[in-house]
Amino acid sequence: MVAAVLLGTAFVLLLGMMLALPHLGVPAPAFGWVVLALFVLNGALCVLAPRGSAASDLSVPLAALVAVLACSSMWGLLIGQLDAGVSLMGLPVVFAVSQLQRAAAVVVTLLSCGASVAVLALVGPWSGPRALDAALVCASLLMLAAAMTHHVEASRRLVAELERVATVDGLTGLATRRVLDDSMADSLTRYPRTGTALVLVDLDHFKSVNDQHGHPVGDAALRHVGAVLTAAVRSTDAVVGRLGGDELAVLLPGCPVGVAGSRAADLVAAVRAAPLVLPDGTELRLTVSVGVAHAPEHARDVRTLYSAADSALYVVKRAGRDGCAVAAGARPARLALGSRPPLADVVLPRTRPLPPPPRTARVPAPQG
Repeated sequence: MVAAVLLGTAFVLLLGMMLALPHLGVPAPAFGWVVLALFVLNGALCVLAPRGSAASDLSVPLAALVAVLACSSMWGLLIGQLDAGVSLMGLPVVFAVSQLQRAAAVVVTLLSCGASVAVLALVGPWSGPRALDAALVCASLLMLAAAMTHHVEASRRLVAELERVATVDGLTGLATRRVLDDSMADSLTRYPRTGTALVLVDLDHFKSVNDQHGHPVGDAALRHVGAVLTAAVRSTDAVVGRLGGDELAVLLPGCPVGVAGSRAADLVAAVRAAPLVLPDGTELRLTVSVGVAHAPEHARDVRTLYSAADSALYVVKRAGRDGCAVAAGARPARLALGSRPPLADVVLPRTRPLPPPPRTARVPAPQG
């Protein structure tokens, strides 16, 4: 938008001056029409060429060329004179557009144009050729600012898109593994007393969903579960992300270990209570297996926190899925399976056969 306004202003200024010169008794020089043609070409490159194409990339050097030609057209008259400095007025424009905010760049560009006109008006007698020189310089500065603004904004949009791709999962709209890892590392140092809980969530029987209903339904199931998890936690103090495949995660900064298990059980219940409605109106019941680990209760760093939560998740899967388990530590782990009656706590080592499916279990601490 800013580039279009600058281009339009410069075009009207230069064209008006070229058309007005004959009425002032001064023939319009051919050089002015050449600059105007280059100006139109540059505007077309900025507006019409696809973003990032070779043609679009030519607009900045072309604008710089026009600015140099416009300033050079005065060189024969300006050598040794104060107004020779007008040829350097493009430097503040280049700096402002590339380094300052948009509004500041516009102000600097307009000030450069005003300074150029003031110098040309004060140093020598004002005449038709001198007015044309002023118009050429101002139009060139505006065109240079417009071309650079066009490319600076395109670069900023590209950076924003790359950041979005790196931080937002394209399928579910949840945070990526990178965001989870960074947030986890930050939380481990920010909440040393209350600690941080990591909840790993695995969509049960996801392969069967894809096989029976197709991958579009599987993708919809992931988005649905992600939305349910997001709605079940407070966005101000939780990060919901996708690790890959059917594996999701919820980071609970500042969450005590005693609260983490109940929060995880709430997530399991929320998914169980919210079936996915398929396009034909049928309901697809979904369940999740959840493993919970807490720092510093079960781990001291990001890697071991993932490992502890994964161990708890493994126990839930071995016990029948559709439940949650808290990793073993100073406190006994608890395994909650919604449809099973409560039984006494039993030890469930990963290397031993499982006993009959319990509701509560103690999970060994991860090795390493």
